Amino acid sequence: QLQLVESGGGLVQPGGSLRLSCAASGFTLDYYAIGWFRQAPGKEREGVSCISSNGDNTNYPDSVKGRFTISRDNAKNTVYLQMNSLKPEDTAVYYCAAKRIFNSDYVAPNVYEYDLWGQGTQVTVSS
Repeated sequence: QLQLVESGGGLVQPGGSLRLSCAASGFTLDYYAIGWFRQAPGKEREGVSCISSNGDNTNYPDSVKGRFTISRDNAKNTVYLQMNSLKPEDTAVYYCAAKRIFNSDYVAPNVYEYDLWGQGTQVTVSS
């Protein structure tokens, strides 16, 4: 069974940091582009970062650029999202997603490109 499991969410004060993990089971991430997305109550799911299968290319929206960093360790079959300088508006459920690709440089920033999703982890930024 192909599965993605997110972890690392929680409650953090504004300005704080969290590192989310996305672990794959049942398959190897080597041939998958990965994206991190978030969804706040009443809002559409939006992308916050994505990374190519070879790790050479990444993409971030302006809202998180300079604060969030995506990385991957294919040996551990895990992708990470380091989130620094967190703001209350970062509060959401965070999801990772995987897309099978044949171009190792390809990054996939759009929700509709993905067909394998994790269950999500809650991130709450509040004082």
